[in-house]
Amino acid sequence: QLSDQQKMSESPLSRFRGVYLPPALHPLDKMLVKGGKWKDVDSAQEKRRSFLHDFCKKYNSKKQLRTHLVHLVSRIYVEDRHKVLYCEVPKAGCSNWKRVLMVLNGLAASAHNISHDDVHYGKHLRKLDSYDLKGIYTRLNTYTKTIFVRDPMERLVSAFRDKFEHPNSYYHPVFGKAIIKKYRHNANEEALKTGSGVKFKEFIQYLLDSHRPVGMDIHWEQVSKLCYPCLINYDFIGKFETLEEDANYFLQLVGAPAELKFPKFKDRHSSDERTSAEVVRQYLKELSKEERQLTYDFYYLDYLMFNYTSP
Repeated sequence: QLSDQQKMSESPLSRFRGVYLPPALHPLDKMLVKGGKWKDVDSAQEKRRSFLHDFCKKYNSKKQLRTHLVHLVSRIYVEDRHKVLYCEVPKAGCSNWKRVLMVLNGLAASAHNISHDDVHYGKHLRKLDSYDLKGIYTRLNTYTKTIFVRDPMERLVSAFRDKFEHPNSYYHPVFGKAIIKKYRHNANEEALKTGSGVKFKEFIQYLLDSHRPVGMDIHWEQVSKLCYPCLINYDFIGKFETLEEDANYFLQLVGAPAELKFPKFKDRHSSDERTSAEVVRQYLKELSKEERQLTYDFYYLDYLMFNYTSP
């Protein structure tokens, strides 16, 4: 028996704590795929799906993630016309994916004339956690769910370069100042005031600190905690390393207009060299052997789930 006050303070969703959606491997509906050129992409897709499915079966028998259903789906974008759910993984093609979802949804004629600010701050797309519980369950069970991932170290270095090596009115004052204050001995007044000029080694010290001076951020959060791939049964697993062919194959699967192709352009800092394995190597040189190992350990689940080779 709960008092009225307890009833009011208890979240109506608290009974969904510990929700577990068993990872069933449903066959992909390939009815709309035209032409034989997708054979290799399809074969790679099936391998990824069964690999993740087998991993999750093994992993979940030992450890069940406990979390609210609404939290589980908080990073998932909804496109109702073509019945698509897309879990956003920053630094893995997400800006262009959101452009594509806007075109699919009839909000724009072309992905090429949607600005960065419109994509990220325009509030044009709905997220799954904005629906009621029935709406969430219905979409999870009937829509095609996709996730696009990237080698964890590449994603991490890409996030660092984007947020800390370019002027940024949010990341420098919020994260930069806190990082410099805690991890840079004898920091000068200018650095403490602006938060600009964070070094990669300082950023990694922050990342690995269990008492971080400022919380985590989606740009470097683990995919396992952004999209919960062992609790939500993703139908399609794309990789940044094969982004265009994976994305264009997926668009065929969901019956997108034939003229819609995944954009090739780099969203921001287009003159910068893309973050590649060689670029990552240069950044990792700044770390001690122990820091490199601990950073790998931090993303260990992401490496395992998506079958990435350890660096």
